[in-house]
Amino acid sequence: MKILSVVGNRPQFIKSGPVSAALREAGIEEVGLHTGQHWDPELSDVFYDELGLPEPRYRLDLHTADSETMRPAIAAVLAQERPDWTLVFGDTNSTRAGAEAAADAGIPVAHVEAGLRSGDLSMPEEHNRIAVDAAAALLLCPDERSRETLLGEGVGGRIEVVGDVMRDALDLFLPIATRTPPPHEKPYAVLTLHRAANTEPEQLQRIVAEVCATGWTFVFPVHPRTRHVLGEHGILLGNTIEPVAPLGYLEMLALVAGAERVVTDSGGLQKEAYWLGVPCITLRPSTEWVDTVRVGANTLVDPADPRELPSALTNAKFPADAPMLYGDGHAAERVAASLADGHG
Repeated sequence: MKILSVVGNRPQFIKSGPVSAALREAGIEEVGLHTGQHWDPELSDVFYDELGLPEPRYRLDLHTADSETMRPAIAAVLAQERPDWTLVFGDTNSTRAGAEAAADAGIPVAHVEAGLRSGDLSMPEEHNRIAVDAAAALLLCPDERSRETLLGEGVGGRIEVVGDVMRDALDLFLPIATRTPPPHEKPYAVLTLHRAANTEPEQLQRIVAEVCATGWTFVFPVHPRTRHVLGEHGILLGNTIEPVAPLGYLEMLALVAGAERVVTDSGGLQKEAYWLGVPCITLRPSTEWVDTVRVGANTLVDPADPRELPSALTNAKFPADAPMLYGDGHAAERVAASLADGHG
């Protein structure tokens, strides 16, 4: 059996690590394809080096997030390799381009993180999730809520609840990441901002002002997109915000593990904060990881009016009775088994 794995951005590199190992263990051939959606070395190559990921057979180096540009290049690889499955991860434009190119070629699609919904159709990621799940022959869900969502939508593919492969990665690498003390002294909060809506100049200025007004000390790994907007529009960070270059996965795990709070618009960081027992404030009006909010570990603050951020930071706490969410660290094994069991 041959699998074509399509990845293109930072979270997908992390997710693909445990899956690649599980596929090798199961005797399944994996062909890696990197679209180049994230092409900065600090968001791409560092993860291959740090996590020991197999070098992708195909690096498209497209340097774009445009799915229409990616599709014909992915289609050419599919025509050459003719895999049994095309495996896509998450909700990015690389995910959608891979799924649509495979569907056009008549090659079954397997989707890791199927069934997630935020309910916010202003997010491009939400449209990508819906489109990819509609095209997928195998829908690999992180939890029962996602499965119920897919059943309600009447998708045509086979649904399997496997857990979250990012939990696998965290369990594997956290002991390595925390061998050394946290890279910054306590107390501090972690800040990340990268979503398109939050990096619009006026929105970003508003968020930065409210973050500064909280009085908390923030360590801020700055995404290249965000760094560009800050510089181009002269948006100044206050003395309480310490900007740093994007961190590798191990450094970021250590940073979050030692933090008092996480303030983010990332999906993956909401989960990692939960697994590490760190209260999270999410600068979005909605989230696909709704159970982190339901149990009280994650607080949503609408970035269009972030004046609630100071009180959210003050009142945030991690629940003592927090349940296990999104798997047990063995999701990648189930992904490999589900692929081996099915033929699309």
